[in-house]
Amino acid sequence: MAILFTGIKQLLTFAGDNAPRAGAAMRETGLVKNAAVLVEKGIIVAAGPRASVSRHSLAKKARKVEVNGVCLPGFVDSHTHMVFAEPRLKDFSMRTAGASYQDIKAAGGGIISSIGAVRAQGGKAMAAQVAARAARFLECGTTTAEVKSGYGLSLESELKMLRAVRDARDFTPLELIPTLLAAHSVPPEFKGDAQAYLDYVMAEILPKAAAEKLAVFADIFCEKGYFTPEQTTVYLKEAARLGLRPKVHSEQLSNYGGTRAGAAAGAVSADHADHVFAEDIAAMRDAGTIATLLPASNYYLGLSKYPPAREIISEGVPVALATDFNPGTCPCWNMQFVLSAACTHCGMTPEEALCAATVNGAWALGIGDRVGSVVPGMQADLAFYDAEDYRELCYYFGASQTLLTVKKGRVVHPRF
Repeated sequence: MAILFTGIKQLLTFAGDNAPRAGAAMRETGLVKNAAVLVEKGIIVAAGPRASVSRHSLAKKARKVEVNGVCLPGFVDSHTHMVFAEPRLKDFSMRTAGASYQDIKAAGGGIISSIGAVRAQGGKAMAAQVAARAARFLECGTTTAEVKSGYGLSLESELKMLRAVRDARDFTPLELIPTLLAAHSVPPEFKGDAQAYLDYVMAEILPKAAAEKLAVFADIFCEKGYFTPEQTTVYLKEAARLGLRPKVHSEQLSNYGGTRAGAAAGAVSADHADHVFAEDIAAMRDAGTIATLLPASNYYLGLSKYPPAREIISEGVPVALATDFNPGTCPCWNMQFVLSAACTHCGMTPEEALCAATVNGAWALGIGDRVGSVVPGMQADLAFYDAEDYRELCYYFGASQTLLTVKKGRVVHPRF
């Protein structure tokens, strides 16, 4: 049966080009007041003014859901590390006492500290844990999330993480897009030899992940003490040869050349971008690479520097926003907080932030042709908020304003 969502005070459709939005287009929300959305078989049939949508032939017999609030496309969180066994509470205590990212790593914390627990955890328990965390995302209006491996750093454990993402889909309606991040750090058994470990990943882990179709993307952490720009380009080109689309963690801690290395390998997105220079931004623009900003991570780490969103947007590079949800540097699953941080600390307008969290997030996962906007023919991924004005989503912070989350036309999170 068709469903008519009505009583919508403001609907942001993000109708527009079938492509990532850049520059001024990021401020075009497709706002409709006093709106309705008609859904059938998980697809949006009509969206727009209530009066016109209500005249649609399917609307007459549709089940009506009156929602007195604001409607947006469901958030598309294009960068998470949702698979991990334990929170890094020791790292947190060290950080609050003044330790830096590098200090924590030197003390055996950071990415490496997650390896033991992940390697020891069973696959079924891991999948159940992912599904439980997914519920938190749905509560906050997220309907699609990318999920990275990267805390196993061995053939067995990396594949176990990706299989857990696959298996978790049976227990949650949240759409999970898997990314292989075996090139996250160098595991202890390789004694700091990044090249030897990367050779192992390319010979063993990449081919098997690709053969089992366990991942859509391959990612790498390009940073001093991790992997070099040269290694990044070679690795991502090999991943692409095997059918995995490239992504890159770059310019998070310093300007190191990872963004340009990723762009040279055809990266769909370059994520973090805190320390990008003009030449990095130009490389992203020329390669069609999306800049995925993760300001909640900067907030959690207590940093004064945030990614230069205004400069990136002004140069015509599409910007996406994501949580970076992970156990060490950003234990945040709420995209509504990310909106606030983007507006208050990155200089983004509410319109740009909402575009970045929906339609551009979808394109950062290569699925913008079916999710991220509220127009006929798109998947019915919707979120409704207890608000009079869409700007309230960026204005208020500290709690979720979500009333209702809809995935493929099905209500998956009611608050009332």
